[in-house]
Amino acid sequence: MSRKTSSAAPRRRTYAPIFAALGDETRLAIVAKLSEGQHRSIAQLTQGTRLTRQAVTKHLRVLERARFVRSVRTGREKVFEFDPTPIRQVKEYADVVSEQWDQALARLKGFVEG
Repeated sequence: MSRKTSSAAPRRRTYAPIFAALGDETRLAIVAKLSEGQHRSIAQLTQGTRLTRQAVTKHLRVLERARFVRSVRTGREKVFEFDPTPIRQVKEYADVVSEQWDQALARLKGFVEG
């Protein structure tokens, strides 16, 4: 196994929960609501949906584990806020992977044309 492959494996393990969290339409909708900039309670996140509070809570836990969302206590209520850090990290990772593919395709082109 090459060094590039072995060094990329820990990064993939880091980013896998982020991709998994975004792989669900409901969680994407929650992220979209929270990315508007306002803290929202579970009740606010269920408004206008067919979801129960329990379902939203389950999705929020997944998003918290992926670090997209963090909860903040305001009085007796728990509200949730969006953290864009994982999105930035995934973008940086995607840029690295894209560059690796570009280089591989350039090598293949050189081999085929050479």
